[in-house]
Amino acid sequence: MTSPAPHETSTTDEPTPRSKAWIPLDLVRGFLIGSAELVPGVSGGTVALVTGVYDELIDSAAHVVKAAKTLVTGPDRIAGALTELRRTDWFLIIPVLLGMATAVFSIAGVMAAFVTNNPELARGLFFGLVAASIMVPLRMLPARTPRQPILLGILAFLAAAALAFWMTGLAGGADVENPPLIAVFLVASIAICALVVPGVSGSFFLLAVGMYTTTLRAVDERDLVYIAVFGLGAVVGLAVFVNILRYFLHNHRWWTLLIMAGLMLGSLRALWPWQSAAEVGADGEPHGAGGLLAPYDPVLAPILLALAGAVVVLILVIIESRFAGKRTHE
Repeated sequence: MTSPAPHETSTTDEPTPRSKAWIPLDLVRGFLIGSAELVPGVSGGTVALVTGVYDELIDSAAHVVKAAKTLVTGPDRIAGALTELRRTDWFLIIPVLLGMATAVFSIAGVMAAFVTNNPELARGLFFGLVAASIMVPLRMLPARTPRQPILLGILAFLAAAALAFWMTGLAGGADVENPPLIAVFLVASIAICALVVPGVSGSFFLLAVGMYTTTLRAVDERDLVYIAVFGLGAVVGLAVFVNILRYFLHNHRWWTLLIMAGLMLGSLRALWPWQSAAEVGADGEPHGAGGLLAPYDPVLAPILLALAGAVVVLILVIIESRFAGKRTHE
């Protein structure tokens, strides 16, 4: 259930055997990851980290991608592809995907309404969730080596935080009601990469390019053409990106986890509860959304929800630690 022991390099591609008894819990994990991906500013990768399945998901996804590549270009196509598929942890992948699909198709409309109608409350809750989650990649840091000076590590952490802070400040444009399908494909291929990077929100990227509400509406209304094109773009983007991320996690784990934590810290800008709303300018377009403001009413409710979100993460971390201990003795 938990991530592998901290290391800088991986010595095997074989997944840790997984019992069928974990399937119900993995369904819940998938539901939480899918729910997070619907929320601007919250990363599904963050939830995967907190619930202890991040490394396993990345490794299994990489095996599936390699199997597809081998089937197309490999010298021994069928046998090579089957070898990679056997290395995939299907007792993890299938329940997580089912849980994610359930979340996306069941609560897309509810989540969009909650974020739209209660922005301060929604951002307060998610602020607490993400803020507490920063400790997760930091807890996973392997032992530092002489090639990893602490000062450069701090600078990398701060640079990643600054980058995420800047990127999350780009949102606020108008919704694109009927985007061309090629744009849907390209946007999906980029947004899906955020699924596997803690601290980077795919939904917030959709919001920045004006396709967040459009996409949730398409899911809620079962617009099969839009969903199919978006799904195809997501598959292509994930296939290209997942092996890159896996390489860095296995070969430069210390740096990668530090940068992930920095991205999560910077992404909190998007979740500050009190922000300016868009105002229509002389050009007829909305401007000024997402500006950070001093607290205004409501004040107490967002703060309480932020604390509740942080407590939820702490509970998840404690539960994960105990399950991890149990699994190492299985």
